Amino acid sequence: MKKVTVATDKPFAKEAVDKIRDIIADADFELALLEKYTEHQQLVEAAQNTDALIIRSDKVDAQVLRAGNRLKIVVRAGAGYDNVDLSAATETGVIVMNTPGQNSNAVAELAFGMMLFMNRNRLNSGTGAELRCKKLGIHAFGNVGKFVARIALGFGMDVYAFDAFVPKEVIEKEGVKALDSVEELYSMCQYISLHIPANTETKASINYNLLNMMPHGATLVNTARKEVIHEDDLLKIMEERPDFRYLSDIEPSKKAEFSEKFANRVFFTPKKMGAETGEANINAGVAAARQIVNFFENGDETFRVN
Repeated sequence: MKKVTVATDKPFAKEAVDKIRDIIADADFELALLEKYTEHQQLVEAAQNTDALIIRSDKVDAQVLRAGNRLKIVVRAGAGYDNVDLSAATETGVIVMNTPGQNSNAVAELAFGMMLFMNRNRLNSGTGAELRCKKLGIHAFGNVGKFVARIALGFGMDVYAFDAFVPKEVIEKEGVKALDSVEELYSMCQYISLHIPANTETKASINYNLLNMMPHGATLVNTARKEVIHEDDLLKIMEERPDFRYLSDIEPSKKAEFSEKFANRVFFTPKKMGAETGEANINAGVAAARQIVNFFENGDETFRVN
């Protein structure tokens, strides 16, 4: 009998766990739960005695993967998967998947929640600003980018996008203007919503030269990863440009410096919470369970990332 372990230091909602349990039971697999664990070694030990892992933001490193003598698949319930060592997974013959699109709407809504919060003076008294008729640039037009575009169009914004890997016709089908370069995107748009992954090409790629192209009243919204931001360059931009604002779904490494110098122009969620809705929690967990069953029963590797 195949064993599937849900290993989450931040557990899924009960409804999500119940639905995962039903999917696993229907396949005649065994389900194990490792929730709210406090030591990485507990995850290592869980990997030693399971065929599959479902994780959230849990760190699956080489130690975990090499401990899994029977481990065949790890599914990250969510879009990002930089918490999994893909090289070590490939080396040990473990397939890694994500669940793209399951939390996209939740992340997109958070991006707009942060923009509205900042535009209305953090919901304090005083004259704020509207989003209508402003230019929004979407940097990377994947699942989240599409949801951001749809919400922005509903707000009456002028929406632009750049993605080197998405054909122009796909972008323009969504009612969005496709641009030819990232430089054009940043130089044209007062608001940038950032959705690029963190990898060797993108880490620290959002730098001084790029940010300084943004028009007056610039707002950078990051619901991607903190590693894509060149934090020293961003600090320099904010020092030089009192019109520049930064909103992020994850605290930067230099949070204290940002908060001390630019308290009224930055906002950071206390933890990465883009996917922290009941709906996204359920969707991602259920998708992960179904992908594992489909992998073992049909050899389906549709969402493999390594």
